[in-house]
Amino acid sequence: MVYKRRSTRLPGYDYAQAGAYFVTLVTHARASLFGEIVNGVMHLNRRGLAARDELRRLEQRFPKLQLDACVIMPNHIHAILIIRDVGATHSPSMTVGATRSLPDKERDGKQSPPDQAQAGLDGSPLRAAYDGLDESRVRAPHGPPPGSLGAYIGQFKSRLAKRLKLPMPFWQRNYYEHIIRNDDELNRIRVYIQDNPIHWEEDEEYIR
Repeated sequence: MVYKRRSTRLPGYDYAQAGAYFVTLVTHARASLFGEIVNGVMHLNRRGLAARDELRRLEQRFPKLQLDACVIMPNHIHAILIIRDVGATHSPSMTVGATRSLPDKERDGKQSPPDQAQAGLDGSPLRAAYDGLDESRVRAPHGPPPGSLGAYIGQFKSRLAKRLKLPMPFWQRNYYEHIIRNDDELNRIRVYIQDNPIHWEEDEEYIR
């Protein structure tokens, strides 16, 4: 299934609050910089391996951040990032990051990606049982506030660029994000991410 990705960034929404977020980062001009797909399998090159490494290091550097399912494609990256409330004393009320395996009934050979322009602008993101906000956070004069989704993505881009001495521009200026609302949606997005290489030629970012 092909779908159009449009940012649904909500004005005034606190992207530093606990929740699960589906993000997509695309290279500038959709250039294939991370490797190639052969027979439905992604083969990472040096840049792709470095990108995977820096994604994994994010959750090592930031205790509040958890990397769930992710895939690095030739010219884009899909990932589920979970911002946790480190002050919570209870286990998450939903199975966020509990497993990355998928029930057989969800594997029908078709992609069912979320429409990042849908989901409305109401409802709450999938989150831990306790989701109090840290009132001590102070917004930086420029850029996203510390501990927010945008700040984590900025850290990833910055560290990867420094590590590889990447030419500019390397990424599209913006990124796409979708607030994950419930477990069903979380599992559906996991399926989409896991099956992305198999459906590469159907992908919006595929260049013929």
